[in-house]
Amino acid sequence: MKWLDTPPVWLIGFLALSWIQAHHFGFNLTFGGAWADFVGGLLVGGGVLLIGLAALEFRRARTTIIPHQEAARMITSGIFKRSRNPIYLADALILAGLILRWDAVLALVLLPIFVWIIENRFVIGEENMLRRKFRADFARYCQKTRRWL
Repeated sequence: MKWLDTPPVWLIGFLALSWIQAHHFGFNLTFGGAWADFVGGLLVGGGVLLIGLAALEFRRARTTIIPHQEAARMITSGIFKRSRNPIYLADALILAGLILRWDAVLALVLLPIFVWIIENRFVIGEENMLRRKFRADFARYCQKTRRWL
């Protein structure tokens, strides 16, 4: 059952809620047309690109990408120079993009809730593990690189 408490499962759950809202409880609300499809597509594409770039850095560093597992190395290169959590940021971008594309106006409220859950269930714990293992290196990294953007 532990596999259920992973970021992709949370993302799928929030995407399902957004889709249900759009298709069954739309109340004729709309973002207003083609711009939402375009911006939504850019956000989803950007999210997928971020995941790919982050996965490449994990592979290069030969450390785990799986949440709650101890990292063999701290990654500060590539996309991790810009964000300490690019995959979680990507998940939020994908959620936002699909909310726009599906015209799930009322589901916008889910976005900050999703970010809050991801931060509290995964980010803080992972950063605490890195802080304990890499101490001064992680402190310097935190001074240079923001948690999200």
